[in-house]
Amino acid sequence: MSRYDEVREELRGAPKRWLVTGAAGFIGSNLVEQLLRLDQVVAGMDNFSTGKQRNLDEVQSLVTPEQWGRFTFTQGDIRDLECCRTLCRGVDYVLHEAALGSVPRSLEDPITSNDNNVTGSLNMLVAVRDEGVKRLVYAASSSTYGDHPGLPKVEEVIGRPLSPYAVTKYVNELYAEVFSRSYGIQTIGLRYFNVFGPRQDPDGAYAAVIPRWIASLIKGEELFINGTGETSRDFCFVENVVQMNILAATAVDPEAVNQIYNTALNARTSLNELYLLLRERLLPHYGHLAGARPLYRDFRKGDVLHSQADIGKGRRLLGYEPTHTIDQGLDAALQWYIRNVATS
Repeated sequence: MSRYDEVREELRGAPKRWLVTGAAGFIGSNLVEQLLRLDQVVAGMDNFSTGKQRNLDEVQSLVTPEQWGRFTFTQGDIRDLECCRTLCRGVDYVLHEAALGSVPRSLEDPITSNDNNVTGSLNMLVAVRDEGVKRLVYAASSSTYGDHPGLPKVEEVIGRPLSPYAVTKYVNELYAEVFSRSYGIQTIGLRYFNVFGPRQDPDGAYAAVIPRWIASLIKGEELFINGTGETSRDFCFVENVVQMNILAATAVDPEAVNQIYNTALNARTSLNELYLLLRERLLPHYGHLAGARPLYRDFRKGDVLHSQADIGKGRRLLGYEPTHTIDQGLDAALQWYIRNVATS
């Protein structure tokens, strides 16, 4: 039995109280779904700047009425300290997902990115401290590695940030470390690497590559690859991310706490390879893709060329074992993408 299996059995036998910020978002709603399936008591918070009510509606359709009855939702903003304090009251664990993502968005509007990602996260740390929450697990980012060329990425070695977004996520780590040392609170940061899966928004200028490309392929639209297509990423299915959050929140080894962990696969997939993986899965459903070809354009400012995570630390200290490769994740999510992305 894996450590994750053990933790899920323990939680079913002794439910905890959880707060998920960004609960209506892609990753947040997947966390809410898994926690409710484990019969936990869950509070959700979102300001709907990027989160969607339809994500929560879908979660409700996938859990039992009894499980949904354990969920409460507040439309609130992490930039409101009193709201953060109120929602942290009586909570065992906070899974802090609320943020304003996207490197390009941060380049266009660094002030709003900073306001959400730095001020908002600082409010959550203060609320966790003031309300006596056992532990805060927060969404960090692989963008923190910046211009460091080494592969795979190891948690203790980073470079200079390449975007305002990367700066904000690194500041989150610095604040968490200082709060742990200064106030004795427990924090764990998870550096996410290119997460994908059900409920990831395909719309808008800042949509992630997998849902955006699937939408373009299904609709027969032009599909653009930035650079030569040999840029590579460590694509991580959302169920692996859910596992890491739950393992991080419940870890009992003192050495595991107040740490940063890569959350990925330790694998690299180029954009050219990704295009072929998506096209071959969609071709049986959409005959027009037989002659489809991508269009290439300039490399995007603020991006890194290659990304791959060393996940040995998470394996050693948390018992992390990814359940889905990129192929398995795409297979698991395909029907959701076809149902939802095609009609977006």
